[in-house]
Amino acid sequence: MQKVATHSASSSLSPPAFSASLAYNAEAAGKYLGEVEKRLQAQRTNGLDQQRSEVMALKADARRIKERFFRLHAAAIYDEVTNNGARYLRVSEVMEAAATRYPTLLPSRAQLDDERALKKQSAKEGRELDQGLFLGQVLADQKRGMHLIHAMLRPKREALDRLAEFRRTGFVDLGLAKAERKGNVGHVTHNNAKFLNAEDNLATATLETAVDLVLLDDAIEVGVLRGGTVQHPKHAGRRVFNAGINLTHLYYGQISFVDFLMERELGFLHKMYRGHWVSESYDEEYEDYVEKPWIAAVESFAIGGGCQLLCIMDRVLAEPGSYFNLPASKEGFIPGAANLRFPRLVGVKLTRDGLFFERKFEADSPEGRLICDEVVPPGEMDAAIERNAQQLVKAGMTSLVANRKALRVAQEPLSDFRRYFATYARQQSLCMYDEKLLENLENSWKPAIRHL
Repeated sequence: MQKVATHSASSSLSPPAFSASLAYNAEAAGKYLGEVEKRLQAQRTNGLDQQRSEVMALKADARRIKERFFRLHAAAIYDEVTNNGARYLRVSEVMEAAATRYPTLLPSRAQLDDERALKKQSAKEGRELDQGLFLGQVLADQKRGMHLIHAMLRPKREALDRLAEFRRTGFVDLGLAKAERKGNVGHVTHNNAKFLNAEDNLATATLETAVDLVLLDDAIEVGVLRGGTVQHPKHAGRRVFNAGINLTHLYYGQISFVDFLMERELGFLHKMYRGHWVSESYDEEYEDYVEKPWIAAVESFAIGGGCQLLCIMDRVLAEPGSYFNLPASKEGFIPGAANLRFPRLVGVKLTRDGLFFERKFEADSPEGRLICDEVVPPGEMDAAIERNAQQLVKAGMTSLVANRKALRVAQEPLSDFRRYFATYARQQSLCMYDEKLLENLENSWKPAIRHL
């Protein structure tokens, strides 16, 4: 029988002594982390349950070293990959470029794809935790954080490629989302019908492209976000606004920390809230964005991420019987920017009630009316959207946008947004790999009966 060591698996490893030099520290960290990886591989090969604590100790030590390194050098690495701010890269592009330069510190796209192919969140090594540590430090730095935030507010290449078509025809079908112009109103429809219009990597990417098209089309003055009809037997033929994160995809390891959790908040949602960044100045808090007001048309429910979307809308319409909630206690992670924005709608006490005690907000209840502006009688949603859209622009776009900017500056200045997401990046990556999240999925979601 093999004797199992009782001391820490990392006890004989001396942590690297860092200097002020990025190159020196990268080499020192690389050697240390390379040795850690060798020991982890040996533990995986042995496959002994008794050594699980040693594996956890090795991983914890490695992440402590990485976090020390990123605290010192995340800003310099960001400058390297963006050519001192001359290149505007999306979060995923920043991560890929940084991983190419520092492969022992950050996971490559190939490594993440290999983990995704395992088709189980619990089987992953947790490499995305390193991305959370790095991005947290980038966003905590005012200059680099502001640069990344503004880079994410630029139109996606996919939208620019379809813009001429959209301006000519007034319609673009992106698969899981579509954009359509009706008069001066741009409609974005979420069409992930198989999953009750839940959000996942691809669905959210297409929604952001559709939002870009609405913002880019000069003939559109107001945007509308609405769910399409779904296939689920319980709701067949009905529109569903948004069922939140695709928990089936999460359980099967298909939700990306960067491509979904980070780019959703800094791209898809933030563009509706602030618009497109078009100026050359990224390092100041001046609200210089090309933006439009947004209306949410809620039919059936807005769960989790759907409820988060309501926090950034200029007008929320809902059919009778609709409800909103933030089931964070069932899921086990941070519900996007809801912790920042939801208290502005319902207050801190009701926010805690929603986050920790699964409170459901019925659209036509007094608490629900703090979120919903108008409960629309059955069959009258189309007319209500048109009526509210025209009211929004009644005083003209100049006045509308000016007041929208002024309200936003008073409620959520860029400095608050940046600091929030610096914390979010680190904490959300930890939540994704917490054992309790996996337990919650098993118990609450019953994934054995659900399929990709």
